[in-house]
Amino acid sequence: MTQAVEWLGGQRAAMTALLRELVDIDSGSYNKPGIDVVGAGIERFLAGHGIAVERVRQSKHGDCLRALVGGEAVMARGNARANVVLMGHRDTVFPDGEVMRRPFTIEGDVAYGPGVADMKAGLVMNAFVLVAFHKFGGAPAPLVGLFTGDEEIGSPEGRPVIEAEARNARAVFNSEPGRVSGNVVTGRKGGVFSAFRITGKASHSGGNFAEGISAIEELARKVQALHALTDLDRGITVNVGLISGGQSVNTVAPWAEGQIDLRYVTPADRDEVMGKIEAIIARSSVPGTSATLEIKGEFMPLVQSAEAKRLFELYVASAAETGFVTAGEFTGGCADSGFTAAMGAPTICAVGPVGGKAHSPEEFLRLDSLVARAQACARAIERLEAAGF
Repeated sequence: MTQAVEWLGGQRAAMTALLRELVDIDSGSYNKPGIDVVGAGIERFLAGHGIAVERVRQSKHGDCLRALVGGEAVMARGNARANVVLMGHRDTVFPDGEVMRRPFTIEGDVAYGPGVADMKAGLVMNAFVLVAFHKFGGAPAPLVGLFTGDEEIGSPEGRPVIEAEARNARAVFNSEPGRVSGNVVTGRKGGVFSAFRITGKASHSGGNFAEGISAIEELARKVQALHALTDLDRGITVNVGLISGGQSVNTVAPWAEGQIDLRYVTPADRDEVMGKIEAIIARSSVPGTSATLEIKGEFMPLVQSAEAKRLFELYVASAAETGFVTAGEFTGGCADSGFTAAMGAPTICAVGPVGGKAHSPEEFLRLDSLVARAQACARAIERLEAAGF
């Protein structure tokens, strides 16, 4: 372990170089070729250090990569209870061309660029932690590096891969960016992303206005009813973030559609609010309209179990020995860690390098956190067995 931590301590320049390579690739969630190019960069890096990578093909989104370290050696010691998973996603929220507009840059000790914190720095950290254990040993169980490609849209294809891995995981470290405070994340909201479409009837808005049935008017009334479901005291928010519709300015709108973002804290909240959303979509305020609702993506909440709390405490102690103080935070953002926690795997989230302002042009990463967060993660992994995992 001392050798692994010391080796990581000298890898800041190499980590920064790999980060630059990955950030300077457009990899929005619907850009499968770009996401797979990011994957190829990770695959080359790991293969260059003797780590084999399995590619789990996906039809629409980025392929999932699965790197295994220490499996056979650990099994030979008779200690093969389950895997330790280091997890992260390669997709970003940014459109094609964003890298050309604002490529990876460094100002002082801070790096900027699309996805630099969320979460290409976490991918780099995971890759280097895998290499450290491959070089020097010390892992109490096989290590799995899972690099997925569609988290930002709810992991529609990646979720089954993640859940399959979680079934055999004794611990999961999700390397989403560490909070600006330096904290990790111990709880997250769940989320449901859905779309609704309203059908009305077209007519000339001047000559035959009364013959039309406005889908846009119905949409406006539904949006008001949907937003009224927000209950901030309970941590429930409902937001219609996108709308479209209509045929022309002088036509009563024959169609309209919107997309809904629901966030909640507990699984019971999800079922309650989704029932209310379904009722609003089914009910017509404008006679003659009809509507359909389709769930497009969904995240489970990250709820801290007793085992996850012990994993968090182990990480806090490992961070302290590394030289930084961290605590746990709750956030309204969703992540793949909710899927692993829901499968019963002890999970800690946001153990990646520290950054902020994700999903914006001001997104940044603290380069001085690359090595320290990698070392803390390595220390926590090495001590899992002694901590009862």
